[in-house]
Amino acid sequence: MSADTLAMNPVAVIHSGFKEKFGIPRQPGLASSMTATIELLPPCDDIDTVRGLEQCSHIWLVFVFSACVGKGWSPLVRPPRLGGNDKLGVFATRSPFRPNPIGLSPVRLEGIRSEQGKVLLDVSGADLLDQTPILDIKPYLPYSDVIDDALFEIAKSIEPLDLPVLLSDQAENDLQQHSQRLNQPLQQQIEEILRCDPRPAYHKQKSTQREYGIRLYDLNIRWQISSDAIQVISITLQE
Repeated sequence: MSADTLAMNPVAVIHSGFKEKFGIPRQPGLASSMTATIELLPPCDDIDTVRGLEQCSHIWLVFVFSACVGKGWSPLVRPPRLGGNDKLGVFATRSPFRPNPIGLSPVRLEGIRSEQGKVLLDVSGADLLDQTPILDIKPYLPYSDVIDDALFEIAKSIEPLDLPVLLSDQAENDLQQHSQRLNQPLQQQIEEILRCDPRPAYHKQKSTQREYGIRLYDLNIRWQISSDAIQVISITLQE
């Protein structure tokens, strides 16, 4: 096999609450309360393939930006952190639109299960779209994967919105109902996601309180951001 004909098959697929790209935190770990399940695929769906992995607190996921396949790429991109105006080389960013649309995320490994002939890995903090194909799974090694003096000048730290998240009366009622139905800490998940500010960079520069929506699980969550608060307007079942 030559380098220009390299082919890869997914070893697993992820089952995630993120049903569309909009709203997914731009980096792993920013929504730590979001859980997901990785299902190993044949011929890797053998419990022996993960023997010893239970000793890891975290794992690396090598995956395909499947929603971006076939949509092209550019040598220069506009990172949201730079306001959507300045450009950087694609290899100086984590843009999903790449020559090879491959991503890399560290996630917390919550557990390993074997159920009904399936091998399942429960993880948290994943920033992956539902049904994303996983190319590889590797153990996270604290002694080598953490580089204490590492630095990237334009992205020195996480910058979440320091705003209260307020719910309308209707959203508050819906939240309680759907949290129990889904058995998920829905309020914490919504707050973590919205504080990451999913809005396009050019919208953040405008003062208008535009209403947005994100899909989470089977829900449509409508919200808006002002200068002093994040307002959740409604939480309804997705049509």
